[in-house]
Amino acid sequence: MLIYKYSIIFQAMKLIRILRYLLIPFSLIYGLILLLRNLLYDVKLLRSYKTKIPSLGVGNLSLGGTGKSILVDYLLDVFSKDHFLGVISRGYGRKTKGYILANSFSTALDIGDEPLQFYKKHQDIKVVVCEDRVYAMKKLAENFKDISMLIFDDIMQHRRIKVDHLILTTSFSEPFFNDCPVPSGNLREFSNGMKRAKTILVTKCPTNLSESEKLNFIKKCKITEKQSIYFTTIFYSKTIINYKEKLKLNSLVNQKVLLITSIANPEPLLEYLRALKIFIRHLKYRDHFNFDNKSITNIRKIASGSIVLTTEKDYMRLHSSLKSNKLFYLPISLNFFSLNDENKFKQSLKLFS
Repeated sequence: MLIYKYSIIFQAMKLIRILRYLLIPFSLIYGLILLLRNLLYDVKLLRSYKTKIPSLGVGNLSLGGTGKSILVDYLLDVFSKDHFLGVISRGYGRKTKGYILANSFSTALDIGDEPLQFYKKHQDIKVVVCEDRVYAMKKLAENFKDISMLIFDDIMQHRRIKVDHLILTTSFSEPFFNDCPVPSGNLREFSNGMKRAKTILVTKCPTNLSESEKLNFIKKCKITEKQSIYFTTIFYSKTIINYKEKLKLNSLVNQKVLLITSIANPEPLLEYLRALKIFIRHLKYRDHFNFDNKSITNIRKIASGSIVLTTEKDYMRLHSSLKSNKLFYLPISLNFFSLNDENKFKQSLKLFS
């Protein structure tokens, strides 16, 4: 029976690979359309709007899972000490439209899970969601004259905005240079789009990454002399949190834990929890999944009074529906390989601010 099961999985994976090869012509067509669009912006036949307020942009070439939100959270920590910040995002996954300024009553359905996460952790900043980032930028600057820096989330392909410093995130295990545009691959455009970024931040690196592996990665990136590249890892907290209490993560050892994720790549989190000998049952949903009544009922049934653990982003969508004091999230943060690298990265960003 087990052999039969793995045979089906193998055949399914083989079929997926064949389908991807068949879709390559469509990837080329899509990529060429985006290439033409980028060219029109480069030669100024399509207009870009330069921000008057000093600005940072965070984006990627892949469809998701490269650590953009972790980086934005890091940047908010770095710059909130010296600046009154405004954050502009599309608000992916929200059920609303138009310009919305986050407030204490906002939910993930109103503004999206990531913007809500930014607002909950940094309530002294202004968080705005809007499909039209140019409109959002102008309205935010008009309404709040004291904003001294803007941070744009997921701005790489939004060419109507020209930021002072664009940071491209790419994960170490799934780098942009090994991929191609959708639908055959997972890129939003051809990989040469990376040339628009001033900084490439490699995320989710293994903690034992060697210098030779870094050099090999840099070589494959084909960065220019004007670009900088930094390598980072994910740092998992030793504490799990909800809005009422905190628990030590190691207190979950020998307990049954239900892990719920709706992120692009939950594997690093799974590996981390397994290494700690935490017994988990994993419910995996698609990225930015909006938990409906059916899914919440199923979660309650499976959890059956046990600890429910999730990511911080997923917690923004889950807690209002699940309404359980046993629901916790595990905070994560960005970690550079050395203090020297981190200081260089910070300094490069502060040069324009």
